[in-house]
Amino acid sequence: MRFSLSTFLACLLIASAPAASAEPGPARASPAAQDSRDRVVCRRFLRTGSLVDSYRTCKTNREWQREHENIQHLSVSSSCRDPMGCDPG
Repeated sequence: MRFSLSTFLACLLIASAPAASAEPGPARASPAAQDSRDRVVCRRFLRTGSLVDSYRTCKTNREWQREHENIQHLSVSSSCRDPMGCDPG
């Protein structure tokens, strides 16, 4: 089965993302929390088909979080949309 690069990256991102804490937070974010969302974080990913070749992607924490949420939404909404295409077993 062939996987595209975007599928691989989506799986990698889901697997490497930390679980969200269930602690209740204040209604307004503190300045320190605001700064942490705007902080740039770089992540290294392996190129598909290579064991050693990699590339680096830099985004803010807010962008990484939004990408993680989009992947979660797509994986839930696109799984088994067409009842005739689902395997019941």
